[in-house]
Amino acid sequence: MQRRRMDWAAGRWTREPATSRLEGDDLIVGASEGSDFWRTTHYGFVHDDGHALLGEWPVDVAVEVTVDTSSLTGLYDQAGLMLFVGDAKWVKAGLEVSDGVLHLGAVVTNGVSDWSLSPVPDWAGQLVTVRASRSGAAADAVTLRARTETSGWRTLRVAPFTSAAASAGPMVCAPMRGDLEVRFTRWALAPADADLHEDPEIA
Repeated sequence: MQRRRMDWAAGRWTREPATSRLEGDDLIVGASEGSDFWRTTHYGFVHDDGHALLGEWPVDVAVEVTVDTSSLTGLYDQAGLMLFVGDAKWVKAGLEVSDGVLHLGAVVTNGVSDWSLSPVPDWAGQLVTVRASRSGAAADAVTLRARTETSGWRTLRVAPFTSAAASAGPMVCAPMRGDLEVRFTRWALAPADADLHEDPEIA
């Protein structure tokens, strides 16, 4: 397939954000205080009140979002990509602030959530593209990658993802504050990964 930019209007919010507006081609999203996606593990609570703008995600394509990380400064501030099957089956991948440091991370949820993190302090303030592509002989997994405009792709995770019917799009959460605004500069469908160990083309 040809790389295709998604119209922000093509998505549907899982929960309407506090604010959203267009500035040129960019989408600016204001997150509601306390918003998050998480199920049970370690904390014992369920949050399904984060903000994800979802559109159809076919099996044979990748999905990418680009986010300006400059506003991610508070504890647990999050922005990136949501892959959604249902309330108890989803993956979120992107940037998150933990202990004062920007991290690249993913939460994979199938009934309960897990959490993986890798510090990327040098990515703070940069535009970061987060990518997900179905993979495996039966398209039963997802490969998560991310890059800055200068870093090249970094593989974040390979995780089970067994549902053919799914939606995907930009995600933002603000568990600890009420004044987070995040700028998304791009949402696109792209050719699927050719191979786990081969970097995708950069648009």
